[in-house]
Amino acid sequence: MKIHRRNSRTFLLIILGMLSAFGPFVTDFYLPGLPSIGDYFDVPASMVQLSLTSSMLGLAGGQLLVGPISDKYGRKRPILITLGLFVAATVACLFAWDIYSFVLFRLFQGIAGAGGIVLSKSVAADLYEGKELRRFFSMLMVVNGLSPILAPVFGGFLLNFTDWHGIFVTLLVIGILLFAVNLRISESLLKHRRIQGSVWGTFRAFVPILRHRRFMYYVLTQAFGMGVFFTYIASSPFILQQHYGLSPIGYSVCFATNAAGIIVGSWLAGRFRRGSNALSAGLWGLVGSGVLCATTLLCGLPFGFLESTLFLLMVAIGMILPTSTALALDIEREHSGSASAVIGFFQFLSGAIVSPLTGLGDILLLTGLLTVCCSVVSLCFGALACRPSRN
Repeated sequence: MKIHRRNSRTFLLIILGMLSAFGPFVTDFYLPGLPSIGDYFDVPASMVQLSLTSSMLGLAGGQLLVGPISDKYGRKRPILITLGLFVAATVACLFAWDIYSFVLFRLFQGIAGAGGIVLSKSVAADLYEGKELRRFFSMLMVVNGLSPILAPVFGGFLLNFTDWHGIFVTLLVIGILLFAVNLRISESLLKHRRIQGSVWGTFRAFVPILRHRRFMYYVLTQAFGMGVFFTYIASSPFILQQHYGLSPIGYSVCFATNAAGIIVGSWLAGRFRRGSNALSAGLWGLVGSGVLCATTLLCGLPFGFLESTLFLLMVAIGMILPTSTALALDIEREHSGSASAVIGFFQFLSGAIVSPLTGLGDILLLTGLLTVCCSVVSLCFGALACRPSRN
């Protein structure tokens, strides 16, 4: 069922895809420049990595701030404000005087990127519902899947001609262009559908959302699925380069190939008639490929086996993300901004918790255990979410 909208579907797909991928793109794009940032500020790598941590905190917490505000004031104004904040924060990063100021400005970059993530979901939930919403999120994931493929490649290529400042100048130009393009986006949340009352009252919407069992089952299904994804992100550079001996270029190729698996999974999810069926298929695929991946790591099987299981893992995640998001937002349409914020917060919270765990001991053993545990727990919450309602 279509709801009134003024922007074309293609325009919305491109713009919302860029907004939702913008926050992660900002992180992936500057990763190749981390060593040169450390040299510039004359600090060890651990200090530079604090800029990643602050950005992740901004991406998580910023969604809890922007979501409820957008339910009160609409979507367009917060989109433009967060993009304006990104432009200002990027300029500040360029003129950072030490690593501590740089880390602080990266926090604001993360908050700005969080606005794009939560508002892109909210706009889609305003305009679509049911099967159409699920298909739109599937197409959105295809657009998002290009970000982890292209960002590190472009960042590394750019460093051949400039230093980390050049990367942030490029981000500044992208932010300005996004701001200009989003001036054309139509408001998707009409005034009569907005939350009434005070600004602080809008944050009360989190209470019924967090108490909504089925919604939270979908959220936790996705959060533990993302736990598998962040386990892969945190451990793959060490496993593939140090254990399997891949060069940095070889690792980049594998990273891009596996990111393409997310696109394949998102496309497959859109072929199912029912979102619950697509979600179930993705969850069982996640458990199966997770067990195969753990077996490959623990038994020391050749690289070809590991790469195959990693690709299958990404396909399964590509099926889970759009379907769980669409199914969750479809039952929380009244507070879609706050609901999107909750989804995004738990996504990045899972990443913040799981990522450090892979480095606490034998990385092969811990990666295998975390992959299996997160996939099994995700399946359990998915089963609870998809079970028939007593009503």
